[in-house]
Amino acid sequence: MFVPKIKKFIQYNNYPEFQLKAVFFDMDGVLLDSMENHSLAWVKTMNSLDIPFTIEEAYLNEGRVGHDTINSSYMRTFGRKATLEEQEYIYETKTRHLEALGRIMSMPYSNQLLHKIKMQGLTNYLVTGSGQSSLLDSLDDYFPNIFPKEKMITAFDVKRGKPSPEPYLKALEKSGLNPWEIVVIENAPLGVESSVAAGLFTIAINTGPIDPEVLSSKGANIVLKGGMEELYYKWDDFYASSLSVKI
Repeated sequence: MFVPKIKKFIQYNNYPEFQLKAVFFDMDGVLLDSMENHSLAWVKTMNSLDIPFTIEEAYLNEGRVGHDTINSSYMRTFGRKATLEEQEYIYETKTRHLEALGRIMSMPYSNQLLHKIKMQGLTNYLVTGSGQSSLLDSLDDYFPNIFPKEKMITAFDVKRGKPSPEPYLKALEKSGLNPWEIVVIENAPLGVESSVAAGLFTIAINTGPIDPEVLSSKGANIVLKGGMEELYYKWDDFYASSLSVKI
């Protein structure tokens, strides 16, 4: 199932091989079951300022750093970017709404998958557009000793968030690895666009209301409709396939 897709990826990018050494994980909707709360918080915040914003739009904007989401909404509504003060106010308001919605839990099967990957001798990295300190701080509670600071790229580390390739290129640089030694786990169209632009093999897991075809159209090499659960149960097959590819 996976070998032809891996071969196609190698040939398309003109890479010498595919030798898996690390896995780059998105956070929201992949490791943390947070997207419903994120979406509600964005909708409440934007609508309170007479800015049209929907649940679907929140999912489609997933992966952007906060100021990009705010500026795109301002441009559409008011014909200008938000000022720095407006950006700070809106993001602080969104954060308050998010925290009021209660504790966000880890995504089912995420912990088991992370430990399986670690036992296979692979390294886990986090690549997120989030700057929500409460969520970033919760990672060590849910996934102890998996994501030390030196293995994290967040909104604080980049000038341009997803869909720019910068977050994944930063992670690649930090890892010291080659692009053919990485697989990315994403759930958002903009995140897929970002990782594909960085030249990385991308598995998209569908954990929201978005049509899986949207993830395919952004260039995901594999799309799993069953989310993290399906990825967990198919991971060993994918890992074995990555070891058996011959060019």
